Amino acid sequence: MKKNSAIRLNDVQNVYSGPEGRLWELLMGEQIHIGGFRSSMDLADSARIGRGQRGVDLCCASGAGMRFLVRFRGVEQMTGVDATHAMVELGRRRCVEEGVADRITFVEGDVCDTGLPSGSVDFVWGEDAWCYVENKSKLVAEAVRLVRRGGTIAFTDWMEGAIGLSESEANRYMSFMKFPSVFTAAEYEDLLRANGCSIVQCRDTGRFPDHVRLYLDMIEKQLSYDALKIIGFDQNAAAGLIGEMRFLESLAADGKIVQGLIVAQRP
Repeated sequence: MKKNSAIRLNDVQNVYSGPEGRLWELLMGEQIHIGGFRSSMDLADSARIGRGQRGVDLCCASGAGMRFLVRFRGVEQMTGVDATHAMVELGRRRCVEEGVADRITFVEGDVCDTGLPSGSVDFVWGEDAWCYVENKSKLVAEAVRLVRRGGTIAFTDWMEGAIGLSESEANRYMSFMKFPSVFTAAEYEDLLRANGCSIVQCRDTGRFPDHVRLYLDMIEKQLSYDALKIIGFDQNAAAGLIGEMRFLESLAADGKIVQGLIVAQRP
């Protein structure tokens, strides 16, 4: 595990309540995760999530993942938990606008202590967001508590790759992304097994390098004005952002950071 103790929850909340969050959505869409729709479909297929099921999305942001699940997978009911007020309110509005508010509920709170009933859902879901949680041991334990026996925990996340990050690389990476800690896939597997789960799938999706290049192309070739508008037309800030994204691109190309996909089952 790589850890940056300077990053706290309020840093993450500030990102997704302000211009940085809007900038990520400009580049990545409402599904603020690598691969968007295709990534969600891949995860849902891998976890066999389908019609009539009920789930919880931990770190749901504005709920795009939940809207995907009820619309394209026939999931009956979703509950999303997120600690950022602005994201929860935005998600509620979007669910009303899209006509799915009757099937999606938001809880503004701690994903490590949701207060939701134990064993109440068929699956727990997460997409590229558990990297923002400081105490991943508590997060995984809460996910296991929420899912019924025989149920599934399915998530993607930004993970440390097999090559590994140096301490200086990790600090720069986590400071830019506002990650308090970053796990390897093996560390997530160990936590899940320690909580009694079996691992169904664990793999690098291979999407990271191409998608970081895509985001750079978008910000440099097509969406430059839109991005500048979000950050107050500060060209120095824009240059700094592009520099950090090129740093991410180099880490991804070297296999030091990956989008990992894990599906686990509670016995």
